[in-house]
Parts: sequence; C-alpha cells; structure tokens
Amino acid sequence: MSYLLAMALALALDALLGWPARLYARIGHPVTWIGGLIVALDRRFNEPSRSDGQRRFRGLAVALAVIGLCAGLAAGLMALLPDNPLGTLALGVLAWPLVAVRSMHDHVAAVAVPLAAGDLPGARHAVSMIVGRDPARLDAAGVARAATESLAENTSDGIVAPLFWGALLGLPGIAAYKAINTLDSMIGHRTPRHEAFGWAAARIDDLVNLLPARLTGLLFALASARPGAALRCMARDARHHRSPNAGWPEAAMAGALGIRLSGPRIYGTRVAQEPWVNGGAPDPAPGDLMVALRLYRRAMWLCGALLLLPGLIAVL
Repeated sequence: MSYLLAMALALALDALLGWPARLYARIGHPVTWIGGLIVALDRRFNEPSRSDGQRRFRGLAVALAVIGLCAGLAAGLMALLPDNPLGTLALGVLAWPLVAVRSMHDHVAAVAVPLAAGDLPGARHAVSMIVGRDPARLDAAGVARAATESLAENTSDGIVAPLFWGALLGLPGIAAYKAINTLDSMIGHRTPRHEAFGWAAARIDDLVNLLPARLTGLLFALASARPGAALRCMARDARHHRSPNAGWPEAAMAGALGIRLSGPRIYGTRVAQEPWVNGGAPDPAPGDLMVALRLYRRAMWLCGALLLLPGLIAVL
C-alpha cells in the first residue's frame, strides 16, 4: 500500500469533485462529525467556574481524547484494507473528504469574481464566509487582501498539512491532523471562554503545522513566476507574522504577487495592529486575487506531482 499514491488520489478526487452537496445532505462530512463531538465536550467540560489551571488540564484531556479517537478509528479502518493496489485505492477514497482543494478554490473564486466586476457588496458578502474581520469596513483592496491571506494560510491548513501527515502516517495521520485542526478552529481562540480550555489545542496545532506551512510557502515560490522574490520575502518577513506558521505561505504569496499582506485589520470593534508582510509593495488590486488563484492551482498541480512521482517510483 502506497501512502503517497493514496494522498495523490485524495487530492485528485477532491479537486475534481469536492464534497458533493447531495452526499453532505445525506451523511454530513467528517469535519462536521468531529465538530459535533468537540461542541459536546466543550459544553460538558469547559465550566466557567473552574480555575484556569483546571480548564487547561481539561482542555488538554479533551484534545487528546478527540485526536486519539479519530486516529484510532482511522487505524482500525486502515487495518481492514489489503496491502496491495486495491488497498491504496481505498485509502485514497477514505482520505478524500479530509482534503479541501475544491472548496478552498470555490470560496475564494466567489470573492474574486464579483470583486473583479466591481461588485464590492457581493465581494464583501463572499469574503465574510472565509474571514473573521468586519467586511463592511473593507474597501476593494481590503477584500482582496483578506481573501488572498485566507487562500495562502488555508492552503497549508486545509490541503498541504493533511496530505503531509497522510503521506507519512496513512489514514491515522490525516485523520489525527484533521482533528487537531478542527479543535484549533473551534476552541483554540484567545477569548474568555477558550483562552485556557483551548490552550493545548492551539499549541498542538502550531506544532503539527510547522513543517507543512514552510512546505506550502516553498510550493507557492516554486510554482510562481517570481520564485526568487517569493523566497526572499519568506526569509525576511515570515517570522514577523503573528502566527508561527501562517506567515510562511502568506509571505511567499505576497512576494510572488508583488503585493503586501497582513497589516492592521478590524475585528468587530477591535483594531489589530499587525505588521505588514512585504510592506514595501502596494495593496492587492482586484485582479491580483485572480492571479493568486492561478498560483494556487499551479501549486496544487506541483503538490500532486510531488506525491505521484515518488509514489510511482516506489512501487515500480
């Protein structure tokens, strides 16, 4: 059984099909199943009356339980697969819903199309589906910047990282990663409710994304028409980002496109004074978001080739 070939198949299936709406209506999606479990455990164990220390311990226990359950179920499923090409095929199909190539592209394209047509309200509505900042406060450049940042960061979190862990550890690896990432997105926030309880989830997510985030930046650089500029921007600005990982793909994207990203942004009534990535460059224009999507598609082709070719060589 080849993990590399299985992940290449999962990537191809999701790029072609996404997760069909009819299937979602019938059975939901693995991430919604994990999310439902996290919501239930958060309600049960994240009690405001507990001390921060108790909530941290409980949050760690919940995180380990969710990750262990997902990895254990995936290991049980994988143990049933034959160690032959049919097993590789089945593994790719099972990993398919844990990759988000098509949905990432479609969500950003839903912003890029109205933005390029001059429909700022439509673009603001679409970008509100993928970012947390107040869309009503964003001009065209702000919308383009928010969508480009989301595309860069989520290429790592939603595609490269799950494929990386799946290629290393098979179905338990990709399932465990998806559990970690879902935990972080749901409880890994610095809010009064989750500052302590979600601390472990956020730290674990930071750890498992260290290598994939840097690989994503490298993919963007190699797939771009300006690889040198992308690599230089990563080396210079990635570590200045508020996140230990998101700065790498964002900096590569900014350098490749010759635009600036990150910087100050508004969340509700709060202004976050973040440093600029590639600060000497101009703000993205509406057309730059279309260019970012083209770069994303080339990077996904490259990612698929890097999974497929070594996988084929290994089995021949």
